Amino acid sequence: MARRETLIARSIVYSLLTANRDGEPKRHPSLLARIFGLFNLYWLTFQLVREDLFSALRDFWAIRDEDYKASFDSESKYDRNKKIDSLHAMGDMGYSGSTFYRTSDSAYVVKSVPRRFEHMFFKNDMLLPYVDHMHAEPSSLLVRITDFLECTQKSIGTLLGLAPSHHIVMENILYGQDQYSDEGPQAKWESWDLKPTSYFYPERDVVGGALASEATKSRLADKFDDKVYLSLNDAEDFKAQLEKDTKLLANCNAVDYSLFLVRVSAEVAPDSEAQPDLQSGETSSQPVPPAQPPFAPPGLPTWRTGIKSSDGKSVYRAAILDFFWAKHTAHAKAMTGLIESYNVIDEQGPMSVTTTSSEYRERFLRMCREMVEVERGWNGQGQVEEQGEENGDS
Repeated sequence: MARRETLIARSIVYSLLTANRDGEPKRHPSLLARIFGLFNLYWLTFQLVREDLFSALRDFWAIRDEDYKASFDSESKYDRNKKIDSLHAMGDMGYSGSTFYRTSDSAYVVKSVPRRFEHMFFKNDMLLPYVDHMHAEPSSLLVRITDFLECTQKSIGTLLGLAPSHHIVMENILYGQDQYSDEGPQAKWESWDLKPTSYFYPERDVVGGALASEATKSRLADKFDDKVYLSLNDAEDFKAQLEKDTKLLANCNAVDYSLFLVRVSAEVAPDSEAQPDLQSGETSSQPVPPAQPPFAPPGLPTWRTGIKSSDGKSVYRAAILDFFWAKHTAHAKAMTGLIESYNVIDEQGPMSVTTTSSEYRERFLRMCREMVEVERGWNGQGQVEEQGEENGDS
């Protein structure tokens, strides 16, 4: 990694491993240290926001504290006396300019939340409803967030945007993909970041997209031209859980979230129950999470661990991501006014970030329903169902 990425990653790891039980930094810097800290470009001191809530969530998800910290502890990872970095940079993968890191065991992803209106919304408006919902809905499709980091002091790095001031830690739904070579089964992994495509996207729709670069347009939502083939029971459970999760997001006035869909060839994605338990710090050679917390708690397979297609040929995973854009923030209101003004000249309709939360929810649910297809006569385990029908919009 570059020096900037290395220092940012190390500051994140240091804060996660050394923070007090209340989330505060282990050491409170002296006045002189704080003055020198103002000139830091990349190294930041973080506190863990509402660590009491996230610690309780991790306990609820059966994530042992020692296992969680082991994912970030480079001191426990060596390869023939060569130290292994705890976090690996994944680059800028989002339209918001967020940067991503993954742990060396691929269990977790650290995502920056650089825009103030987004991290303030999550901290002040979304956090408590999210925690309550995740306790009430163990099968929720909302991505599992395990920590929220906030910089404790201003510095040149944060003021100039050189280093993100906020990060979230979340489960890696692509766990296992990197454990295969490019020439092997890894090619059978596919993923899509899906949003309703019927909205107005200036990068794509103004002058046919001629004013935007291909790099900019490549960051827009993906298009899924296939179907998700599910048994009748799995399809109904999927729709019901989406209804519950998106209701929470609509109640919090969130828009522009996405469904991250993963499809893995069944021949390289065996059942989680067939995999041996791992010891702390070990990694699995299988592309689905091991049969141990936090990825496969006792119970039936979920969209986090993998749902088999109705024909048995694929395994699907899915999670709802990026629920940080709220309609009531000043930034969102300004963007809405700008798009409404543009529509006076060229009627294109709302963007996904300027529509209402209820309307976005309707289009999002419609998109998810339309990509699901129930294959008549199959229940996903090679057995014929007594009844079944194709699943369209409902």
